[in-house]
Amino acid sequence: MAADYTSQAGCCQNAMLSKTNIGDMAKPHKKLILASTSAYRAQLLDRLLVSYQQVSPHVDEKRILNECFADLAARLSEEKASVVTQSHCLVIGSDQVAVLDNEQLHKPGSVAKAKAQLAKASEKTIHFYTGVSLRDTDSGRCQTQVVEYRATLRKLSSEDISRYVLQDQPLDCAGAFRWESLGIALMAKLEGNDPTALQGLPLIALSNMLRAEGYLLP
Repeated sequence: MAADYTSQAGCCQNAMLSKTNIGDMAKPHKKLILASTSAYRAQLLDRLLVSYQQVSPHVDEKRILNECFADLAARLSEEKASVVTQSHCLVIGSDQVAVLDNEQLHKPGSVAKAKAQLAKASEKTIHFYTGVSLRDTDSGRCQTQVVEYRATLRKLSSEDISRYVLQDQPLDCAGAFRWESLGIALMAKLEGNDPTALQGLPLIALSNMLRAEGYLLP
C-alpha cells in the first residue's frame, strides 16, 4: 500500500560525498543527490543510477505528538529532500518508520536491545512505513510516496535469537533483522508491493518519480 504526498520544502546546505558508478544510461540533465549516508540506501540506488552524490541531511527525526506513522515517514522524507540549496538538482530523501504493537521501533544499537526487539516481535507483524521524496531544487516541486511493507516473524526461541544476532549483527536496523541477509530465516511471511521498501528505499516508487522528471529507465 502506498500513499502520495506533495509539498514545497525549505532548504539547508550540507557537505557532499561523491558517489559514482559505471553504466550505460544517458547522463541526466540535473544532478542527482541522495540525502542520506545510509549504505543500505546507496546499495539500492546503485541498482538504478549511474552517477549521484550523497549528503548528510541532519534532520530532527522526532515524532510530532499524535502524528501517524505514515505521515511521519512522509514528513521526514520531504525534510531530507529539502537539505540542498544548489540549483539544477533532483534530491532524493527517504525515511523508514518501523511499528510493532502501535509503538515505533528504533535501531537497537546493542546486542541486548536487538535480542529484546526480536523477542517482542516473535509471532507478530512489524509494519514498515518507508517514505521516498524526489525534489526539484529549481521549481521546489516535491514528489512523495509512502510504501507500507509487513514482516511477520515466526516463533523464535531465545536460542534462535541469540544465534541470529551473533551472526548477522543487526544493531543498526529497526526491527533488529536484515531481511536481505540471514534475517530471512526469521520470517514466517513478508507482505507488500515492493520489497526494496523493507530495505529502506522503495525503488518502484522512485523509478516512477524519476521517469516523471525525464529519466530514461528501462
